[in-house]
Amino acid sequence: MSAPAKPGTRGHAGRAGAEEDRVRLAAVGALLALSAAMFCYVTAESLPIGLLQIISADLRVSPSAVGALVTGYGVVVALTSVPLTMLARRVPRRLLLSVTLAGLVLSTVVSVLRPSFPLLLGARVVTALTQAVFWSVVGPAAVGLFPARLRGRVLAVLFTGASLALVLGVPATTWLGQQAGWRAASLAVAGLGLVALVPVAVLLPTAPPDESHAALGRAPDRRRYSLLLGVTLLAVTGVFTSFTYVTEYLTGVAGYPAAALGPLLFIRGLAGLAGAGVAGVVVDRGPRRALTGAVALMAASLAGMWATGPAAVPTMVMLCVSAVAMSLIAPGLQTRVLDVAPGRSDVAAAGMSAVFNVGIAAGALLGGVLLPLAGVRSTALVGALLTAGALGLALAEPRPGQRISPRSAGPRPAA
Repeated sequence: MSAPAKPGTRGHAGRAGAEEDRVRLAAVGALLALSAAMFCYVTAESLPIGLLQIISADLRVSPSAVGALVTGYGVVVALTSVPLTMLARRVPRRLLLSVTLAGLVLSTVVSVLRPSFPLLLGARVVTALTQAVFWSVVGPAAVGLFPARLRGRVLAVLFTGASLALVLGVPATTWLGQQAGWRAASLAVAGLGLVALVPVAVLLPTAPPDESHAALGRAPDRRRYSLLLGVTLLAVTGVFTSFTYVTEYLTGVAGYPAAALGPLLFIRGLAGLAGAGVAGVVVDRGPRRALTGAVALMAASLAGMWATGPAAVPTMVMLCVSAVAMSLIAPGLQTRVLDVAPGRSDVAAAGMSAVFNVGIAAGALLGGVLLPLAGVRSTALVGALLTAGALGLALAEPRPGQRISPRSAGPRPAA
């Protein structure tokens, strides 16, 4: 028989267990708040798309000027992600993320105070600057709350906020803007941002960022990181060459009526959420395999859209498959960056964010060039070819344990 526990031992163990439960619940709460913040950022970035005509008429500017609110936003994020993240590298993440969210809330509120396009443009620039920092540090901050073995699942939950923004946030703000004006829609986003800010400011730890296990890459490798940047650029450019003009594709090629676009995009969004539901487990079991498989699935789905052409149902199936693939690509890329970051993981994530935004802008631009030259159907084919190029780069990365060197003697056993 074991010796009886000393008086007070059981009480001490109980208090320790209660403290662990409190820390775990705080981590879960903080993760959900960060996911809600991602929902707000994606909704805020995309809000002018659904309300383009309303903002244009209200502020008496051209629709193309309103479109520049989205394009300029992406450019600002791409140009400032790395330098701003390097400047803020020593700031505790609770303070940094709270300040960026406060900036989102305040700049969004300021944007509706007066009917002025320059004021709206300036407020959008400020919001983009806060997003440049937020997007760079949120992944490592969220992952650092949990054991390293759960990275894929943590990032899948985090990016669910971004997926929900496309399914619910953008349609909801578009509807609200149509009913009550674009200012009401903007204020709703600011309100949600404030709701997310409170738990972030309360629940995130105050420890210096360097103390987290996610502060540095687990297997730093500059060449592997460079390959990942190439995969990101080609894959995202390919996706947005097609997806930017998906409504034109569905009506002009697949033959769906315009009235069906809302339900069709909602179905695509649900497929993306289903993909997010399994992404965490898939990525944790093998980040490299998950990312390569997701890019291959994206290339196949875009090629399938082009091949099926006017066949309405197969085209919609392929569109849903592409949504599942994208739900796997986002956490897959972030997990791989945290693995191979050659220095600080937040700076590496900032580089990834910058390249991601360049890919979005390049894809939208390329698709716009293709429309008058080869028709909207060509956007799916070119998107598939670019994504296939990303797949080639992903496959070119040696297996774990094998050095990236022309003189490599061959693959070594996986670690």
